[in-house]
Amino acid sequence: MKAIITGSTGMVGRAVLLECLDHPSVTQILVINRSPLGIAHPKLKEIVIEDFYDLNQIEEELKGYNACFYCLGTSALGMNEEDYIKVTYQMTKVFADTLYRLNPESIFNYVSGAGTDSSESGRMMWARVKGKTENMILKHGFKDAYAFRPGVILPEKGIQSKTGWYNTMYAITKPLFPFLKKLSSVTTTTNVGKAMIEVSLYPYRKKILENKDINHMAKN
Repeated sequence: MKAIITGSTGMVGRAVLLECLDHPSVTQILVINRSPLGIAHPKLKEIVIEDFYDLNQIEEELKGYNACFYCLGTSALGMNEEDYIKVTYQMTKVFADTLYRLNPESIFNYVSGAGTDSSESGRMMWARVKGKTENMILKHGFKDAYAFRPGVILPEKGIQSKTGWYNTMYAITKPLFPFLKKLSSVTTTTNVGKAMIEVSLYPYRKKILENKDINHMAKN
């Protein structure tokens, strides 16, 4: 499998990248970021671009891939709905449209979040926008597509969040990790990465995966 990963400088994207590097079925990885990753590996190729709304310059580089792990995202904190739609829905749609045109038989995995609103009509702005984005991806026409809705994620393998207070919280609660990992409502960065690879290799009946489903697929 040849995979494209976006957002690999973030916690979830980095987790997916590490699992792809270790997985024997993943033979080639293309990461697309807005800042350099700083990792060298025989499987890995990196493209750094500033504008995710204009992919014309890298279209040739995107051809021939079987799967996409779209982990690029931002917090809605402090953003109005118009701006959040632009960076969450519109940016994702530009990427999905381009990838579908170039690789229609690929599998698209979108990282959403727990509490996302598939009806697109709830009271929470971020949940409506995430739901709109999920629905667009799932109906786009790819060979297969999945929306991942992780809730509580425990970091493993040295991965850290880009949000400082998250890392403080993880450091304080680390002694509880062995207990928390036993809860179906909690997952790990390792499990998220493994599950995303698994559904790309073997179709799964559910197209929206929450932590319980993520943990199930990671064990396969």
